[in-house]
Amino acid sequence: MAELTDMTGKAFSRLRFESLLKRRFFFAEAFEIYRTSANAMADNRGLYDYGPPGCALQANIVNEWRNHFVIEENMMELDCTVITPEVVLKTSGHVDKFADWMSKDPVKGEYLRADHLIESVLEARLAKHRATDGEQKAGGLDDDTANEYGEILAKIDNYDGPALGELIKEHDIRNPNGNGEVLPPIPFNLMFKSTIGPSAAAPVYLRPETAQGQFLNFRRLLEFGQGTMPFASASIGKSYRNEISPRSGLLRVREFLMAEIEHYVDPATSKSHERFSEVEQINLPLLDKGTQLSGKTDIAIMSISEAVQMGLVENETLGYFLARVYLFLLNIGVDKSKLRFRQHLDNEMAHYAVDCWDAELLTSYGWIECVGCADRSAYDLSVHSKQTGTALVVKEPLAEPIEVEEWQATLDKKLLGPRFKKDAKKVEDAMASLEQETLENLGAELTEKAVITVPTEELTNGETSVELSGDICAIKKVTRIERLREYTPNVIEPSFGIGRILYSLLEHVYWYRPKDVARGVLSIPISVAPTKVLIVPLSNNASLQPVVKKLAARLRKLRISNNVDASSSSIGKRYARNDELGTPLGITIDFDTVSDGSITLRERDSTSQVRSSEDEIIQAVCSLVDGSESWEQVSQRLPAFTGQSQDD
Repeated sequence: MAELTDMTGKAFSRLRFESLLKRRFFFAEAFEIYRTSANAMADNRGLYDYGPPGCALQANIVNEWRNHFVIEENMMELDCTVITPEVVLKTSGHVDKFADWMSKDPVKGEYLRADHLIESVLEARLAKHRATDGEQKAGGLDDDTANEYGEILAKIDNYDGPALGELIKEHDIRNPNGNGEVLPPIPFNLMFKSTIGPSAAAPVYLRPETAQGQFLNFRRLLEFGQGTMPFASASIGKSYRNEISPRSGLLRVREFLMAEIEHYVDPATSKSHERFSEVEQINLPLLDKGTQLSGKTDIAIMSISEAVQMGLVENETLGYFLARVYLFLLNIGVDKSKLRFRQHLDNEMAHYAVDCWDAELLTSYGWIECVGCADRSAYDLSVHSKQTGTALVVKEPLAEPIEVEEWQATLDKKLLGPRFKKDAKKVEDAMASLEQETLENLGAELTEKAVITVPTEELTNGETSVELSGDICAIKKVTRIERLREYTPNVIEPSFGIGRILYSLLEHVYWYRPKDVARGVLSIPISVAPTKVLIVPLSNNASLQPVVKKLAARLRKLRISNNVDASSSSIGKRYARNDELGTPLGITIDFDTVSDGSITLRERDSTSQVRSSEDEIIQAVCSLVDGSESWEQVSQRLPAFTGQSQDD
């Protein structure tokens, strides 16, 4: 990977950048004051608190998300419980399959996520190789090995546990902390488990995603929307994952904010989207799975319409949301050149997914998954319906009744109970779950042999099938009149990691003034900036205070966040502090303000200024905040202020 640069093209320094974030209290490690030798806590990494600017930035990103998706797409928003019964997550597959591969350093006692361990070691070796311009030194890499490492990294997500173990063995991957050998990878479930009540008899988990609560409320959502399809639900809330080794700041944490959408669509419509024409010409940077499997990371720029037509993106609805995600990320300030959509490889695909693309953002930690867009098919509604016996389906009247021929199985319940006792319900459920083709074959077998074998869940005798004879079971083709069409919707799910987006955005908008490396600037767009306006009185003279209070009150009334800095520092230092906080606008009040009512408005990035009446400046601030004007437009219509520089 080429050297990472900031938004002005200078080399990016994570050390200076993260120092700024911590110094200005965007975030801090949780329980930090307990990190002493006397009060050493258990492994509590991956837990963070947001300070005032971080909290405000997060809230503003969420607000923009709601406007961009919930309001614009007319979605139904839910707030579901975090505590989830085990049976729900067992049904969804999370209890059995929601795991990462973990390796242990037996000497240090450290647990390491296997794929991340391999990535970090190989990337370090490649970095050293590049630093010597590819010249092989004693104990170094030759070009063939370097190319092999590059291919492994390109498809690292396609390796399962045994394959990761082979890579660790073949390439002598060791724990960077001490260079110790590690054990072969084993699966580690990422969910936090607990119990409800004093008896500990009701196991629960902290949810690893917000999706399941939305699926379980499907019937109510459908009814609330008057049965109209397609429709979408949305949920914003905390989720929890017991990460193996969280070591990348806000990018890999154990408690995080998610914003998820579940868009329900009729599978018979080929998952078309009525608004696809609005986005079809948007060009997206795509890294498909074929390219990755060839060991490359070349990005193809193509319109989402072309990607859907050629089958690269599975359907229009998935493509529509990829484009909408792209527009959202650009709107909040993500660097277009550091954004790509990477298609999941078959081996990394979630157990429910048909197709999945991640919106990844380039950071000093590499490419980071920030949004996942998956076609979950009908998996979730189907498994919850089967488990609970609740029909999670859409019923739509047919324009004309139709005749339907189908195979039906019936069981003689007078014989079923006495013969199978406690297993009777399992036998009944097994027969009800059989597909039409299976029923047809079993019907022919029953006619020929008078007995059939049907697979079941494990029975009390340990068997996983039963024999049914013609006296208890009948299978025949029937014709019925159908006036309703009944189907289980497919689901397209865009899932956003808000904390990851927040951190990546801050890296993308960070830079520093040419003459002062220590003078950082965060060019956060005004729509999501923690504070919109800094009010700076030139001095603490009593004559300026009424103007300061009046101006702050006017801005508050307009719901424009502002902060007053009346400290004794120079005006340049006060602005510099707030440039680091990402405050886009500054208003200076001086002694001329008292005499003629004029004030100065400063723009953060250019440090250029205009001066006009209080009403004119307030109007300019409003138009900048709501996006109806740019700074260039404001500076053209209001007089430039060319007095003494306020940035010395």
